[in-house]
Amino acid sequence: MVQELTPPLSTARISAEEARMLYQDMTLGRLFEDKCAEMYYKGKMFGFVHLYNGQEAVSTGVIKALKPSDYVCSTYRDHVHALSTGIPARAVMAELFGKATGCSKGRGGSMHLFSSEHNFLGGYAFVAEGIPVATGAAFSAKYRGTDQVTACFFGDGACNNGQFYECLNMAALWKLPILYVVENNFWAIGMAHERATSDTDIYRKGPAFGMPGYRVDGMDVLAVREAAQQAIERARAGEGPTLLECITYRFRGHSLADPDELRSPEEKEFWRQRDPIKQLERYALEHNLMSEAEFQAIQAETTALIEDAVTFALESPEPTLDELYRFVFAEDE
Repeated sequence: MVQELTPPLSTARISAEEARMLYQDMTLGRLFEDKCAEMYYKGKMFGFVHLYNGQEAVSTGVIKALKPSDYVCSTYRDHVHALSTGIPARAVMAELFGKATGCSKGRGGSMHLFSSEHNFLGGYAFVAEGIPVATGAAFSAKYRGTDQVTACFFGDGACNNGQFYECLNMAALWKLPILYVVENNFWAIGMAHERATSDTDIYRKGPAFGMPGYRVDGMDVLAVREAAQQAIERARAGEGPTLLECITYRFRGHSLADPDELRSPEEKEFWRQRDPIKQLERYALEHNLMSEAEFQAIQAETTALIEDAVTFALESPEPTLDELYRFVFAEDE
């Protein structure tokens, strides 16, 4: 059951409408994170802020293959996952500013975005913390008899944690409708993947529990999308979970407080040459799906959307003190 699934981008077939949708979503993620960096260094955001630049093909490729009724569970690098599920840029930006209009009402900040409306199960500060939550959501869907699928995102560092192994075992045993998505960017903060893991091929760990394991080019949105569609179809058909290892790379440090001195300039430049947005642009041009003018129009529209989100966040009220203990305990109906 150990399988390599790395279809080259040139073999994929998508429509012009699909190409535009994918490009819009990845562009939103990239420009939103660039604006987050700007706002953080201006002192508008506080605490740790972990950006997603470079990994957009994974979020877009998986989440845009799901139905709106499906579940998504994230990590502390959660902004772009939240945007891909459809949470408005205003609500995400306001949350990063700690405002009452944020998707977590200003209580969560960067690492704890949440939206029940969008079935976004949250970002989690602790490594591997979201894996049991996502597994529980998948169990709930099977128990209730719905066709909902859960996509659970986590990094390569989480694959050394106990939750990863326990949940894969349970999901395979009960044939839960879940897709475990490993965003392998080779670095767990400052720890190189090969220094922390005895078997660096994470996708091989799926078959140990009786589920398919695939490795895919996480810088190729079409390859990710194709792999995700197959895994989602399998889950929805009652055939159980899939482990999908997406080989990707973050273009920034671990967080905005990280000087990013451990990774070599040569390594960073190598991966920048494989920018997933640039790859999709080349594909769309070669296959007459989009034009340069359309790229520029989407970039302009997205920039305006993000500027509007910043204005909204700046003008939004702070949470009031009388709300301090609300949501700490469930209220009786």
